[in-house]
Amino acid sequence: MSNLEFIKECQEKVFSGERISSEDAKKLFNVPEDDLKELARCANEITRDYNGNKVDVEQLNNIKKNACSEDCTFCGQSAFFDTGIETYQLPTPEEVVTKAQKAKDEGAESYCLVAAWREPSSKDFTNVCKIISEINNKVGISVECSLGFLTKEQATKLKELKVKRYNHNLETAKSKFPEICTTHTYQDRLDTLEIAREAGLELCTGGIIGLGETRDQRIEMTLELARIYPEEVTINILVPVPGTPLELQVDLPNSEITRIFSVIRFLLPESVIKISGGRETNLDDSGEELLQSGANGIITQGYLTMDGNDAQKDRKMIEKIGLEA
Repeated sequence: MSNLEFIKECQEKVFSGERISSEDAKKLFNVPEDDLKELARCANEITRDYNGNKVDVEQLNNIKKNACSEDCTFCGQSAFFDTGIETYQLPTPEEVVTKAQKAKDEGAESYCLVAAWREPSSKDFTNVCKIISEINNKVGISVECSLGFLTKEQATKLKELKVKRYNHNLETAKSKFPEICTTHTYQDRLDTLEIAREAGLELCTGGIIGLGETRDQRIEMTLELARIYPEEVTINILVPVPGTPLELQVDLPNSEITRIFSVIRFLLPESVIKISGGRETNLDDSGEELLQSGANGIITQGYLTMDGNDAQKDRKMIEKIGLEA
């Protein structure tokens, strides 16, 4: 069987409702460069069949408080590294409501509150809950959260507040994780996802590619995502931050980026697959090609410590390729 026939056979399995095997996923991930366009084309057809032409557009609000206690080597917000990034207290509910309303007006479907800490203190969690309540009452946009490790009680409270989805990234493959973080474990992250799911929250998880991992480790992370089967996958592309251990990391080729988005789509046909941090600086087209290679979501306006594309520019980009913002 040729590579093109194999790709098509895997696609037909997906269309029939069958999950492709780990071995098939590995073979897809390793197709020769000449067959990458066919892999991307078939992933796009799966996206359109399961998800239509709509692109999930999200905005973030980094409500972080102080420097983070974790030593993740990619992160400009870690207290372990001197990166010159400002620290600040939680904003008032009024400030967040204003930004959430602006996001809604600019076409965002969801608004994610992100905090750079290991886990919320009791006081901070109470304040975040007030912020969520105010957004619900005054804006009416879908709220998502990324607040670090959670207790079961906290996860249940977020569900009561109608938080739709909880984000907690794997960051990288299990085999790579000890090189990336030593202040908590990979299992800690899996446990948090389980707590969120048991509370009835949808899951958003993914990681960062370009950390110096091998292709086999990208496959490893992809297969773990398939096992978890989250409602949303978020893939960031490393933007090296001066002052962090990864500040001199070399960019991944765009072809490697296409591979992971395409194969994730074969494994998770129904999930939102979101191009997250780094698309503006690592990709030649801000994501046009990936939105036709398996992805069906973007984060617009900016990320935790860096700016992104203007929302109007992203809307035009989406419409240019015949999709809906």
